[in-house]
Amino acid sequence: MSIENSRRAVPAVGPWAPWFPAGRPGLGALPEHAGRTGNGTWWADHPFEPWAAAVSCGGYTVLAGDPRATDPADLAPLAHTYVVAPDRFLPVLGAAFEQIIPWERMIWVHRDPAPAVPRAPRPTVRRLTPRDTPAVRALGPDLAWLGASWGGPAGLTASGRGWGAFREGRLLSLACVHFSGSRYEDIAVATLPTERGRGLATACVRALCADITARGSAPSWTCSRDNHPSRGLAAKTGFHLIHEYVHYAVGAPSALQPRSQVAAAP
Repeated sequence: MSIENSRRAVPAVGPWAPWFPAGRPGLGALPEHAGRTGNGTWWADHPFEPWAAAVSCGGYTVLAGDPRATDPADLAPLAHTYVVAPDRFLPVLGAAFEQIIPWERMIWVHRDPAPAVPRAPRPTVRRLTPRDTPAVRALGPDLAWLGASWGGPAGLTASGRGWGAFREGRLLSLACVHFSGSRYEDIAVATLPTERGRGLATACVRALCADITARGSAPSWTCSRDNHPSRGLAAKTGFHLIHEYVHYAVGAPSALQPRSQVAAAP
């Protein structure tokens, strides 16, 4: 696989199309999100007739095709990301990186609207706008991953795909679309540690799910198998588990030299 890349969307038709089918939940929506928004990078062993390809966005990579066409040394740019790939790619990943750590994950989809529960007055929950960029940035580096798939806080707030709970202008909790596909929109949510347990994340998730449904799409939810608070929030807000899988946290690249280079597609 070439280390050459292009930020332009890869055409929907071509030999790679069956590797990244449309209308999938969870990280399955990542290739569509990258193609729609321009946030992300495509990789392939050949610009016109690839045998293997990958797409990266927001710290995640989806890898598909034939591992025999993939030189382990050429995967170095994918270091320190989370890689989703068929098992047949494990020998290549093992040769490409100093370590690969399996991480059990779960995909949920939203089916049943969660019943509304009357609550005491709470902070204002509303859609994010570009004026909220400083508030999102103020969440700090630990929560920067929320906007990574949109190119950062400004891209997230401009997308119109985020909802937040505010008190006196301060953003306390945020739910947003992480990857937007043609059928599913996979969501992410986080709350400041000092504000947890107050129902803020629940309110933001419900508002976001209503917004996604109104667009004619379906919300999906991805989390770690051992993230019990996330699993509990998913179940509480109307999500049902449909699939479990493993992705891999890859470390630094191994000291390998690529076999060859090819030019990026024009």
